Amino acid sequence: MDRRPGPSVRLKLTLSYAGFLMVAGALLLAVVWVFLLRYVPESVVVTVAPGRPGAGQFVPDRSDLEQAFAPRVAWALAFLLVFGLVGGWFLAGRMLAPLNRVTAATRLAAGGSLSHRVRLPGRRDEFRELADAFDAMLARLEAQVAEQRRFAANASHELRTPLATTQALLDVARGDPDQDTGELVERLRAVNTRAIDLTEALLMLSRADQRSFRPEHVDLSLLAEEAAETLLPLAEQRGVTLETSGDITPAVGSRALLLQLVTNLAHNGIVHNLPDGGTVRVDTATRPGRVVLTVENTGEVLPPELVATLTEPFRRGTERVHDDQAGVGLGLALVASIVRAHDGALALAPRAGGGLVVTVELPVPG
Repeated sequence: MDRRPGPSVRLKLTLSYAGFLMVAGALLLAVVWVFLLRYVPESVVVTVAPGRPGAGQFVPDRSDLEQAFAPRVAWALAFLLVFGLVGGWFLAGRMLAPLNRVTAATRLAAGGSLSHRVRLPGRRDEFRELADAFDAMLARLEAQVAEQRRFAANASHELRTPLATTQALLDVARGDPDQDTGELVERLRAVNTRAIDLTEALLMLSRADQRSFRPEHVDLSLLAEEAAETLLPLAEQRGVTLETSGDITPAVGSRALLLQLVTNLAHNGIVHNLPDGGTVRVDTATRPGRVVLTVENTGEVLPPELVATLTEPFRRGTERVHDDQAGVGLGLALVASIVRAHDGALALAPRAGGGLVVTVELPVPG
């Protein structure tokens, strides 16, 4: 915003300090003046000493006191004014020094340097709290910008793949007019479907990151049953047993996003399971202060260092699965984003004997 130049805060504080000191000094001198005048006579009184004619004592009246006191009051007020301006300027500079550091850090951040921190020393006060909050904001922004850049690079690569495949199929078809068009159309349809799924996943991920939803009361146990009912044909096709259990589990959030969360976890457990059939178990429970969703599936043995990276976009626990249910590598990344949007906690751990255990904790509605 373009603003007209005005007096600095330091100058305003200096004038305020000096003005307050002048008012306090003037009031003090006025009180002294009033009390002095109460005991000073209005006329001169000459007292003659007994036995000594012509000798006496001079007593000043109010006019004499005014002539003697007024110049000194003026000098005192002038001293208070100079002292207030100099002292106020110095004190204001000392008080505003932390704010100047925060302002300098803000300008560096506006120029693109998110790695700079204020790191204001000293005990906690309003300025230190502001500096600490600003440092925390910069750290979060830096992490989000780095994540967005990495995500954009991965998304560009993943979107480029189906487009390049489509272009290659069209080039082959143009070079071979006698090729079976039915097979070409089917392959183009599969590639296009994958591109659409990837685009929809990216849009949902962006929606979760921006928290652009209206919270409502939901029951995680009902969402788990709905997701299991939707994925039951896929589980039967792969020979995977899909089980759900749990009592009523109330939560507050976006029903669509939470349903997507449960569906993604269950779908991930079905697709990345044992080749000869396994199990996927979805449990919901209520604990003090939070509700818990646990999805456990059998599968290959996963090293802990790999499990720690599964929530990154376009990462998969095993090699790419080349079928219609392969996914786009955003399932667990979307789960992590939905959990953050609902102020929850997500934990992934390798299952003993192979597979994965995913635990989602959400706050209990007030």
